[in-house]
Amino acid sequence: MKKKLITLLLTSALTLSGCGGADTPAANTPSETGTPAVETPGDNVSEEDSEDLSELDSLGDVEVEQQLFDVTITIPANYIESSSQEELDAAAKEYGYKATLNEDGSATYVMTKSQHKEMMEELTSSMQESLNSMAESEEYPNITSVTANSDFTEFTVTTKNSEPDLAESFSVMAFYMYGGMYNIFNGTEVDNIHVDFVNADSGEIISSSDSKNLEDSEQ
Repeated sequence: MKKKLITLLLTSALTLSGCGGADTPAANTPSETGTPAVETPGDNVSEEDSEDLSELDSLGDVEVEQQLFDVTITIPANYIESSSQEELDAAAKEYGYKATLNEDGSATYVMTKSQHKEMMEELTSSMQESLNSMAESEEYPNITSVTANSDFTEFTVTTKNSEPDLAESFSVMAFYMYGGMYNIFNGTEVDNIHVDFVNADSGEIISSSDSKNLEDSEQ
């Protein structure tokens, strides 16, 4: 799908999750007693949390249909920068795919199987780059590495901390967003995205989170 669309999607994910940003929204706010909420991210869902979860759920509105020769992707209006068919046509001509602006403001992209494969490779590369940039960054000075499996359903965050600090706890929503985004655009269903925080010195898991707990909290 080329970099323009992928950059748009990653920017949306970073904005919603607070990963790498100076103003981190309260995605998994700790309780007043100081207990890290990352252990059970669905237990205490604030109003801001609910808004973030709604944005995360909106990724599910992306529709991916894999046909014999083509792949069709429909993206909701809130993820579309372009406001006219002419702008979409210009991008389509440049990148070699077809685009249609729908009446509800969403956009439908049609690409070949090879273009879709290229899109997923580009998305993987961009996500890996974003994860790598977290280590020892200004916002996450104690994180030494962030790794993910091939389909971004399992993340391992290695930190110098004995328990995740506030920024690290908030970063869990970013990992959920990355995992959801990858699998939605890959046309695969995923039941859960798992995040482990590991102490750099001991190698022990100090905290774990699962995206499926978010669904439990909304019921």
